[in-house]
Amino acid sequence: MKELICILCPNGCALSVADDQSELAVTGQKCKRGQEFAIAETTNPTRTLCTTVKTSFPEMPVLPVRSATAIPKERIFDVMTEINQILVTEALSSGTPVITNVLGLSIDIITTASLENTH
Repeated sequence: MKELICILCPNGCALSVADDQSELAVTGQKCKRGQEFAIAETTNPTRTLCTTVKTSFPEMPVLPVRSATAIPKERIFDVMTEINQILVTEALSSGTPVITNVLGLSIDIITTASLENTH
């Protein structure tokens, strides 16, 4: 039995997930989203990654970035290794990919701020 707190709505339901070998049984949810959350979190947990990359601009030495979509939880440290190798050397606008298809996951790492007005 796995215990979770649903984060999809303000209810914050305390969920229990039991694996009866043929399918997952979820209890404690007040809505359908709770069941979907519990199954996804149990079978394939993902997270949106928010961090920064280094830049060559003294007035903005780091630039905030995030994954365009959720990343499999077990790959977050691998993705961070790739992100930590990036040095942005050109003025970019918000939403511009700094890494396309990171680690072959079909997920881009995009900027969440603009460097265009820094010089």
